[in-house]
Amino acid sequence: MECTIRKWNLSDANDLASMLNNTKILNNLRDGLPYPYTVENARQFITEMLAADPQQTFAFAIACENRVIGSIGVFRCANIHFRTAEMGYYIGEPYWGKGLMTSAVRQTCQYIFEHTDILRIFAEPFARNTASCRVLEKAGFQFEGLLRQNAIKNGQILDMKLYARIKETKEIRETDVTNEAQSSEEAKS
Repeated sequence: MECTIRKWNLSDANDLASMLNNTKILNNLRDGLPYPYTVENARQFITEMLAADPQQTFAFAIACENRVIGSIGVFRCANIHFRTAEMGYYIGEPYWGKGLMTSAVRQTCQYIFEHTDILRIFAEPFARNTASCRVLEKAGFQFEGLLRQNAIKNGQILDMKLYARIKETKEIRETDVTNEAQSSEEAKS
């Protein structure tokens, strides 16, 4: 079984709503998602992702066998961190433990590093979410530290782990050369 990442479509709303009506998933995400999660909530999310600034927000549906099975996004930081971005993701429970989330994380990192000037992607899973930590490790992220008492979720004070993946030096040179060539061409116009 293989998965791909792709842009969201409004027709994905039913799959998204079905997947997110699961407290096992919601308990490992940041607050802000309603429960129960309705098709209208899904449509609103998809609409927001499609309208987001394409240089700041990189939001993808994770698809398998013509069905949305998860979501992954990379969100550019601001100010001096403008070439750093945070990643967030989830996958439907029937697809846990099959390597699909690791594949989606790898695909997303490859896309970001090939198509943007972002140099560093980080993620902050709850320390108790060992499966998510393992996904990041298998996708080439390095553990950078424990963020002690960093979040309150469902009334519990939780530690989080900080993971990051850095664009390889070779990738940086190729992207910078391409970007410089594009800038040079634009300047001539």
